[in-house]
Amino acid sequence: MDIDTLVERINVLARKHKNEGLTEEELKERAELREIYLNNIRRNFRQQLESIEWVDDNDQKGGPRLKH
Repeated sequence: MDIDTLVERINVLARKHKNEGLTEEELKERAELREIYLNNIRRNFRQQLESIEWVDDNDQKGGPRLKH
């Protein structure tokens, strides 16, 4: 399931919950979809953090500097 479809389904369930309430099945589906969404965000954030390279402006050895 792509992220747009996932978010749309979460939003549909949220609107239904607000207006008329959800069945037990829909509550379980909403919880599962939210967990998938949060795991996706965590994974993307972790990838961004792992791609960060530190830059040392005080390079004392005169070697090549890392760029960020």
